[in-house]
Order: sequence, then structure tokens, then C-alpha cells
Amino acid sequence: MTTFDWALPYPSQREPVTAENIVATSTPAAAQAGLQILRQGGNAVDAAVATAACMTVVEPTTNGIGGDAFAQVWDGTSLKGLNGSGRSPKAIDTERLLRCEKFPRTGWDPITVPGCVQAWVDLNKAFGQLDFADCLKPAIDYARNGYLVGPQTARLWQRAAGVFGRFEAWRETFLFDGKPPVEGQKIRLPDHAETLESIAETAGESFYRGEIARRIVDAAEAAGAPLNASDLAEHDSLWVEPISVDYRGARINELPPNGQGIAALIGLGILSHFELGSMEVDSGPLLHLQIEAMKIGFADAHRCVADPDALQVQPKELLAEARLAELAGRIDPKQAQVFDSGIPKPGGTILLTTADQAGRCVSLIQSNYAGFGSGIVIPGTGIAMQNRGACFTLEPDHPNAVGPEKRPYHTIIPGMLTPAPGGADTDLMAFGVMGGFMQPQGHLQVISRLRDFNQNPQAALDAPRWQWKRGRAVSLEPGFDEETIAYLQGLGHELSLADTRSVSFGRGQAIHRLKDGWCGGSDLRADGQAVGF
Repeated sequence: MTTFDWALPYPSQREPVTAENIVATSTPAAAQAGLQILRQGGNAVDAAVATAACMTVVEPTTNGIGGDAFAQVWDGTSLKGLNGSGRSPKAIDTERLLRCEKFPRTGWDPITVPGCVQAWVDLNKAFGQLDFADCLKPAIDYARNGYLVGPQTARLWQRAAGVFGRFEAWRETFLFDGKPPVEGQKIRLPDHAETLESIAETAGESFYRGEIARRIVDAAEAAGAPLNASDLAEHDSLWVEPISVDYRGARINELPPNGQGIAALIGLGILSHFELGSMEVDSGPLLHLQIEAMKIGFADAHRCVADPDALQVQPKELLAEARLAELAGRIDPKQAQVFDSGIPKPGGTILLTTADQAGRCVSLIQSNYAGFGSGIVIPGTGIAMQNRGACFTLEPDHPNAVGPEKRPYHTIIPGMLTPAPGGADTDLMAFGVMGGFMQPQGHLQVISRLRDFNQNPQAALDAPRWQWKRGRAVSLEPGFDEETIAYLQGLGHELSLADTRSVSFGRGQAIHRLKDGWCGGSDLRADGQAVGF
């Protein structure tokens, strides 16, 4: 086999893709599958379901059949939101977990009911033009007949082997001759193929109430874990009304809690009180305001985001215009401050966006949370169970405290820009930036570049990013000049300068409406692409 140096030592620039139908995601094989479905007469939702299913096969390092999914769908006239997250088991041992110093990130403790399969089914039922089984055919084909692993995915896989290699079923499913795949290696995932085929034939019934459910419950019982048949059988997705703020003449939409999208909305609502467009793009004064606004957004999110039934403060209260104006007044333009925001945790996720010639578009994001998730793989199925429960808090009085039948704080947030009242019809974009707690930070930065500086979607994704870490600590990608760095340091920001532009700063996708079609972009920090016709 040919062995290359897979490094990319030179700056590169991707061109935006313009077409009447577009799919954008972080692995080309999955993007092509979505495009195939569009060519077969499917719509943007069919393409999103097909792409999402493919991603569990071709990029299992960041999502899987045992994960959750959230989506926003513009159906051509209105916006719908789907919360496809699962609840904790009814029999979860809350008292024992509350005695832990930290919430366990591996094993059965952090496993919540996987929601992505039901999310695919519900999206197809509500909006699809093709049969559900047809949408899963490309994923089944990749799993059974094989695909070549992309460079970024291979690197994540190799890193994961050191974390999850101690789990026998994980090794049997995801190692090949005892090793993780390398760049360009062809692999097959036969267990995934059989599971996806069963899901396709039963429209998800086998996963929650049939043979696959039985195998999940058997594995849980063998481990003495609390997940049981009724936890799976009673799972449902939530159709929700997105929450939003107006920003520079357009409406920015996120899903309500238990997702963390409200952090981005609070940050953007604060920034709407500053004339960012009069500043120089990538300048120190601009970045300072953005970073401070994001800290405040996280402070609210970490205090308030929880299961929808456990919320103590409603989103509309947090997003009230008078409150956002008051929060804007807390920013000191001359000094970096510490807001009570907690410390973000890492996570891995995939995002896809689709759009069709009828004017529909989808932003869908799914994840196992920490890469392959909990390390638990259901033997013989290819199902890597998520560890989303690790996002519960161990503060007993917090609305996000661990407990039975609760949806935890969720990092995955699909974004959607829609026209504000009186706005242009072309103010429509399905977008997102995946990557744990980088996600709202990425949303804020991409939207500001688009609306404050009129950058196209690809440029907004290509641009260097900052990432708030904790306190006054901020990490910067290469690409910011020395003047900007010195300015931020002078205000008290504690900067770390990354050597490369990497997945830790998020991997985004975006498809924006044009008068006669769409303009798509795909992040250079991933293997993926935007494709269209």
C-alpha cells in the first residue's frame, strides 16, 4: 500500500459550492450518499437521514447508532425543531453517582437511551418523500462492502484505541487485526450493516422494541446496569419550537434546552448592542467583545440548561431584550473578566447540512458525545453506546442534576438562520460548528462573520477561530496577527497559541440561500466537502 506523509503543510483555500441541491458534511462518502438520494427524487430531509446514517459507518469516531441527534428543518415556509436526545434509565443509581467526585465518562454509568434512530424515523415520517428503508441503503452498502478511511477519521480512530481498547466488544468491532485503521485503509463493518438493515426493515421498531432492543438489554443485565426494556420502548423524540434572537436583520435559531444553543443566542443578543461591523475583522477589540459575550452566554447555560421538564428559568426570560441589554453593559471594553461559567468539557460530534431546489434545508447534528462514547459496544451489533449522561451535574439542587428519566445538558446544537420579519427571503442558512463546548462559540463567530462582515459561508468557516477555555484562558488558532494577540494580552486575556488549525476548534458546515439556489461551505478542519448539482 502506498504510504504518504498525510500532513498538509501549506495554507489552503476552498471555494464555496453553488448549486440548486447541496449536501455538506465532514466525510465525502456520506455527502455523496446524500447527493445520491437527492438525485433519486428525495428531498433535503431524505438526504439528511441518508447522510446521518452513513456517518455512523464512515465516521464512527465521533457518532454512532447508539447516539443522539438534533435537527432543525426549514420546510420551505416555516421552521421545525426535533430534539432526538434520550433519557437516563429509570433505575439509575442516583445516590451512588452523587457521591462521585466526577461523573464517570466510560462504562454503563453515563449511558442514556440512544435517540438518533428514532430521530431519523420521525424526520422521514414528517417530511420525507422516499421510503425510510431507501434512505438507509447507502449506509448499509458502505458497512457491508467497505469504504476507505479518511485522514482525520483515521487519526481520531488511532487516538481512540488508547482510550477504548480495554473494552473487549469495542476491540472486536473497531480494530482490524488488532489495530485501528490507517489513512486510506479499506474497512468493512458487517455488524453495522446487519443492525442498519434491521432498523431499515422495521422503521426503527427493532431498535426500541424488538431484537436489537433485546440485545441491548441483555448486555445491560449481564453488566448489572440499570438500562431496561421499558427505557427503550418508551423513548420518544420531542418536536420543539426553536428559540431565537434577531441579529443584524436576520433571525438566529437554536433548539431550546436541554441543548446549549441558548449560550450562542445570549452571546449574539449581547453583541447586537455593539457596532461590530465598524471594527476591523479579526482585530483585538472585536475578539474581546465576542469572547466576553460568550463567557456570559456560558454562565447562563451552565446555570440553567437541563431537561425541559426540570428547567427553573425559561428561555424567553434569559433572552428578554431588556436583560440582554443589561448583560451587554457588564462587558468592560478595557478588561477581560471572569464570569461564573464553569469549565467546558471536550466532546466529539458530526454535523451535516442539506438543501434542495424546492427551498427546503436541514441542519442535523448527532453524536456519541466523547468520540465513540462510553466504550460499551453491544456485542455483534456495531452499536457503540453514547456517554451523554456525563453531562449531568453532581450538584443535587441543580436543574441538571443526575436523576432518573432525565435528558442531560446537551452540547449538540444544529443552527438555522431564517428571515426576520420584513427581511430578505435569501436570509436563510442551515449551519453549525460541531465539537463539544466549541459549538456555541463557533456559531457566534460564523454568524458574526456572515452578518457583520458579509463573508460568504466558506470564508466564514475557513477563518481562524478563538476558543474560550475557562476563566480568562483563551486559545487562538494560527491566523491572528501579532497586534491582535498583543491587544488581547494587554486586556488580561490569558492566551495559548495553537500550532495548527485543528478539530479542537470545531468543524463546521453551512448552506446559505441564494436567489436561484444555494451556496455551501465545508470546514477545512475535517475530511469533508460540500457537493451539489
